[in-house]
Amino acid sequence: MAAASRISSLLSRSLASSASSLLSNGRICGAGRSEICSSYSTAAALEKPITPSVRVNYTKLLINGDFVDSASGKTFPTYDPRTGDVIAHVAEGDAEDINRAVSAARKAFDEGPWPKMTAYERSRVLFRFADLIDQHTEELATLETWDNGKTYEQAAKVELPMISRLIRYYAGWADKIHGLTAPADSPHLVQTIHEPIGVAGQIIPWNFPLLMFAWKVAPALACGNTVVIKTAEQTPLSALYAAKLLHEAGAPAGVVNVVSGYGPTAGAALASHMEVDKLAFTGSTETGKIVLQLAAKSNLKPVTLELGGKSPFIVCKDADVDKAVELAHFALFFNQGQCCCAGSRTYVHESVYDEFLEKAKTRALKRSVGDPFVAGIEQGPQIDSDQFEKIMKYIRSGVESGATLETGGKRIGDKGYYIQPTVFSNVNEDMLIAKDEIFGPVQSVLKFKDIKEVIRRANTTSYGLAAGVFTQDIDTANTLTRALKVGTVWVNCYDVFDAAIPFGGYKMSGQGREKGIHCLSNYLQVKAVVTPLKDPAWI
Repeated sequence: MAAASRISSLLSRSLASSASSLLSNGRICGAGRSEICSSYSTAAALEKPITPSVRVNYTKLLINGDFVDSASGKTFPTYDPRTGDVIAHVAEGDAEDINRAVSAARKAFDEGPWPKMTAYERSRVLFRFADLIDQHTEELATLETWDNGKTYEQAAKVELPMISRLIRYYAGWADKIHGLTAPADSPHLVQTIHEPIGVAGQIIPWNFPLLMFAWKVAPALACGNTVVIKTAEQTPLSALYAAKLLHEAGAPAGVVNVVSGYGPTAGAALASHMEVDKLAFTGSTETGKIVLQLAAKSNLKPVTLELGGKSPFIVCKDADVDKAVELAHFALFFNQGQCCCAGSRTYVHESVYDEFLEKAKTRALKRSVGDPFVAGIEQGPQIDSDQFEKIMKYIRSGVESGATLETGGKRIGDKGYYIQPTVFSNVNEDMLIAKDEIFGPVQSVLKFKDIKEVIRRANTTSYGLAAGVFTQDIDTANTLTRALKVGTVWVNCYDVFDAAIPFGGYKMSGQGREKGIHCLSNYLQVKAVVTPLKDPAWI
């Protein structure tokens, strides 16, 4: 809850009154309103970007404890989304590098000390790692902001504390993983033993690179596994730095290997590798299907998937509208809208719809957009040109399909990938902006009449990752939380990501759960051991 409170307070700030404005010339914003839909304060987005103070020191692949060039010698650029300029050139891993990394992880598991260490010793390494994360917050947050575009305040004050907390959570679990003795109907001693599964392949996304690194690596290592991580090609820098700290904390060579590269080459090689015992993937549903197919066609390795979402945020008729507007704004616009569980379908009861819409528009107009290194900025640039163009395409689709563009919908500036906070009204479920995962700062507001109707409409989607419910009625809350087919329901809050709370989806939003005790089972095998008992005193 503390992390969620920090996020809410961080992202609820408004832009200083001194900023200048841009005008949106989108579709008329409803009957009787001006054709000028918005007036944005965006001077911060147009200023010369701040030069980060941290140097990029780690751009090679991390294999068997060493930073090495790719086998091919190839590199690829990673870009600053504030400008589109190259930050650094990173070693480009492919199938041969995946082979090298998996071989190192295989040897570290089969012959090395990590799974043979006491669980207490493994926990001490993870605790030291968490301490190093805290000590290097500035470097890690700077790399995350520079490579990704999220605000420095979000990275440093919210995400890094969440990361070290989660690592400590799993460090605490390491020496508490144990089996049971079970009764038998015959004179036999029956034991269950929980064993590490082996080499875990882990593919992490670009929207939360460090957070997903921790979500994947911490439970896998706590259980005694070794890992090979494939980073997103858009954001390779922070994971390489974090992996260096993990070795500094005492992880033996080969326990953690990091390969930067592209999905069709490095990612596919990892998913289909015969020596990888388990696979975890976070990303789009479309890519998740491919990953699952490759895993099945290779050695039938188990796969956990945390995929896309189109989460409903339901504002009931008894809602405090001002609070609901702020929470719905946060649920959608957090992290530039680049969040798998974003509350991207805002359902509002008809009795408060008009009031909510006007206040949601006003809140969007106040949202501060600019260089994410500037204090007080709420929204930085989108990740890259591809994502920028995808979002703009969806905005055009919303206008063309008949939704009302209340505000936003335009690019800010002519450099970098900044988009005005955008709000649509009069949205129907058959529109692409209501069906597809946009992954951008685009809020769609839909009207509903009663609870049965909104349950039916909210569940009419192939996704089922999360939902938000805003009501003061406990009966309404209980009805909705049980009826919504999603993995997480936040009631009068949103994006609460405590280390102990399981996270994952129904339907095409994924398989399995991240975080919490449930995640440990992803990285363990259960073995039954049965031994005869001779002349037992009891059975």
